[in-house]
Amino acid sequence: MKLELRNVGQLKDASVEFGDLTVLVGPQASGKSIFLQFLKLCVDTRKVVSDMWKHGLAGRKNWPAFLDLYLGEGMSALWREGDHHSQIILNDGDVDLKNRLAKMKVSKKIDPEESLFYIPAQRVLALNQQGWWRPFSDYRSSDPYIVKAFSENIRLLMEAGLGSRKEGGLFPQKNLLKNEIRKEIDKAIFHGFRLTLDESQNQKRLMLKGGDSSIPFMAWSAGQREFVPLLLGLYWLLPSARWLKRKNVDWVIIEEIEMGLHPRAISAVMIAVLDLVSRGYKVVLSTHSPHVLDIMWGIGMIQKHRASNENILDMFGLKKTTAFKNIASTIFDKSLRCYYFDPEPKDGSLNTTDITQLDPGADDTIIAGWGGLSEFSGRIADIVSRVVGQDNTENRQ
Repeated sequence: MKLELRNVGQLKDASVEFGDLTVLVGPQASGKSIFLQFLKLCVDTRKVVSDMWKHGLAGRKNWPAFLDLYLGEGMSALWREGDHHSQIILNDGDVDLKNRLAKMKVSKKIDPEESLFYIPAQRVLALNQQGWWRPFSDYRSSDPYIVKAFSENIRLLMEAGLGSRKEGGLFPQKNLLKNEIRKEIDKAIFHGFRLTLDESQNQKRLMLKGGDSSIPFMAWSAGQREFVPLLLGLYWLLPSARWLKRKNVDWVIIEEIEMGLHPRAISAVMIAVLDLVSRGYKVVLSTHSPHVLDIMWGIGMIQKHRASNENILDMFGLKKTTAFKNIASTIFDKSLRCYYFDPEPKDGSLNTTDITQLDPGADDTIIAGWGGLSEFSGRIADIVSRVVGQDNTENRQ
């Protein structure tokens, strides 16, 4: 699939052709989130409208009002009419969402299937200060749809009984995530603590328990608070270890996957991402982490040189278990894509640059610097090398 946005907010012309695993990088406010939210809207138009209608939000026949409801208050200003008007192009064909919405019929009795599951950057907002999931109706009408929808999906998952299972609480659970992935997440993030559902004060809340300690949500580390909503998103996508994927869901978007996490924890989460891809999901990530690009570069080089796929496991320091070898074998034949989003392109060029080759020796500085993520460390290395060289020269003299 290929999506192009023209003259939408800061995006003069942004184009991405998606692979099985696609990573978007770029500075803050470069348009990555806007681009991904329009992808969600194109893929799940009927689901989005149905959710809004079900929760009492009108406005689908008023395009500016709808954009403020969907993207967030004030965001309708990014859409342009007249000369240099905004366009959405999907697979080389114009998409007239404004007309599609105006003609769409919705019913509160029918809940359309969702094709794209979106885990937003603001996912920690899905939990209140007591450590429980906020319903769709708990948000303001002007809050972004993707945050409300994610929060509601996880709340419904919990209300369906996930948090009441006895074996290990919410994490670890034997039937959710592969055993090897659970172990990596535990080592990197939970360190032996269990994620549990506590109802002792007549109010549901999430707790971390280990030994005699019970730690409430607001006392968790920042990384644990950021990761738990992502973990529950993974649970939603993998309702049982026996299922390859959730029925009818083909796409997954995870924004800023590294939020609050140490590189070791990022690696653990990326293993789970590779599992999603191996199961047949098309996954799109946005990131500011060079660690994620390191992983993409490593896998790409292993593919390019047709090396043993077990090198992927060595890259993560993983044991060569059957589960991990199956993931590596499947990933070896998947397509990987990386794009850089430039908020201020020069000479009328695209806002997006395909940096998939991730070649440190490329003439294009955007590709060589991996969209700016490795540029600073490279500059430091050059300076340190120069300083050491000068010092050695002076000492010899």
